[in-house]
Amino acid sequence: MEEPRKRSRPGRAPAPTGRTSRPRQAEVARLAGVSQATVSLVLADKKQGATISEETRQKVLDAARELGYVPDPAARRLAAARNNLLGVFSFTATFPTDVQHSYYPFLVGVEQEAAACGYDLVLFTGSSSGGAGAGGPDALSRVRLADGCLFLGRHAPADELRRLVADGYPVVHLGRRDELEGLAWVGADYVSASREVVDHLARAGHRRIVLVREDDDAPASTDREHGFLKGMEAAGLPAGPAAVFRSADPERELTAGRLREWLRDGVTAFVAEETDTGAAWRALCNAVREAGLDSPRDVSLALLGSPPADLADGPQPTGFDIPRPELGAAAVRTLAALVAGEDAEEPLVTCLFRPGATAGPPPVTT
Repeated sequence: MEEPRKRSRPGRAPAPTGRTSRPRQAEVARLAGVSQATVSLVLADKKQGATISEETRQKVLDAARELGYVPDPAARRLAAARNNLLGVFSFTATFPTDVQHSYYPFLVGVEQEAAACGYDLVLFTGSSSGGAGAGGPDALSRVRLADGCLFLGRHAPADELRRLVADGYPVVHLGRRDELEGLAWVGADYVSASREVVDHLARAGHRRIVLVREDDDAPASTDREHGFLKGMEAAGLPAGPAAVFRSADPERELTAGRLREWLRDGVTAFVAEETDTGAAWRALCNAVREAGLDSPRDVSLALLGSPPADLADGPQPTGFDIPRPELGAAAVRTLAALVAGEDAEEPLVTCLFRPGATAGPPPVTT
């Protein structure tokens, strides 16, 4: 896609008659019919997050001229003051430093890249705000102690992140968040990786495959399901609603009896998503064991990610590996570029296919 050409900033227009206060970005946003985050990015001449069309840029510039908007010089001076600190915010009660925690490899990449870029880190958690999304409009205000902040978590408080972006504060989310306009993010290509897993199973001879996932609309879950369904369609396999088992509590609802019903209906392979809880993969493995089945002899299993720590000693599952250290490092590079006022790309990092030992050809029926 061709990048929109940058426009010069609008000159100062006379303030509307009868007005005594300085026009705000929120007023420019209302007049232009766009979000405040978009106004912030256009007026700062940055290309953070989703591409902003030339038409939208022009609407913002015209609205700014009409209102006589000019940036607050005090705010600009504050933004120019840097202390070489990058924040890392985790929406957890305590910071996940256990080597078995799924966030830990991300943090390894973050720490190494921050040191290479000449930054120290400030670690924040959700403890003082009651966890993700709690604490009201100022719950994330303390991250401003750092020059910019990297956020980790499947469920981030959208309104608060929008507010930070609208204020011009450098923010990067580790994981796709393109539903939040103007928010920069670095993510893994779960769509292509999930499709590759389905292709592997289809080439092994499986004609009926079911995806087991949590009832969760997080972008990481949505991307995995999208890739799974694309892989099913590409292989000419049934990709309707029956191909996805979505449960709020897979460990309770995915029983051995339900698994046997699927097998009687011709399902020969199951794919589970990885999440922070590991519930889908754990439920699938438990159901296979309780049904007295063997994987891959009786049924093939695949995991879209890595197994939870308590199952890591078992057979290596077929699936893909998430390059967590590389993602952490890429997020720091993106954040450092934003702090420096530079354009920042949003890399989509490739996940590596893992052959594993839990999938093979479908069982021979007599």
